[in-house]
Amino acid sequence: MRGAFITLAVAVLSHLTAIAISLPMALVLNGRDCVLKTGLTAYVALFRGAPTLLQLLFIWNALPQFLPFFREAWFTPFLATWLSLSINESAYQVEINRAALLAVDPAQAVAGHALGLSRGQVYRHVIFPQALRIALPPTINAFISLLKTTSLASVISVQELLAVTQIQVARTFEFTEYYAAALVYYLAMVFFFLLVQKRVERRFSWADQYRAGTHAS
Repeated sequence: MRGAFITLAVAVLSHLTAIAISLPMALVLNGRDCVLKTGLTAYVALFRGAPTLLQLLFIWNALPQFLPFFREAWFTPFLATWLSLSINESAYQVEINRAALLAVDPAQAVAGHALGLSRGQVYRHVIFPQALRIALPPTINAFISLLKTTSLASVISVQELLAVTQIQVARTFEFTEYYAAALVYYLAMVFFFLLVQKRVERRFSWADQYRAGTHAS
């Protein structure tokens, strides 16, 4: 239970951080060409291209070598995992956000400005709510994938579900029992979020039905 809780905590914190990082990135990448856009494009390519395990090991082992403040006691394996998975996941989440923002009809923004809304108000009250409906299902999919990716943290001694399982297996040599127990915990968490995804999709299906009816008429 403790290992499963740490697994869930790492996944939730990393994904929330990735969303916070990726949203402004998506706005820049959907905007005009500039130096910042070029840099963010390189960022996305780098962290999507490099293996997640390599990124985790680099942040835990290599980062403290050229940034001394990461050598302090506060920089724990948990924080290294959080930082690594947040950066890695943001490179994937930004593409979900970009696609969702681009899927919103540009006329919505024009209508918002015509009503006297500022640019910030247009994004907050018009564009973001519509983009959320589009981005939510793939975002939950990405979270489920991240939940399973957290098992990599066992390599740097984070006491998540797989690490705890390996410790118990080494102590007892009861491979079947402990691996089966870990599988049950992983499946329980994954199926829970799959259920959440189904409920979300049903919750927002009315909008798709309305749009289909509008186009048909």
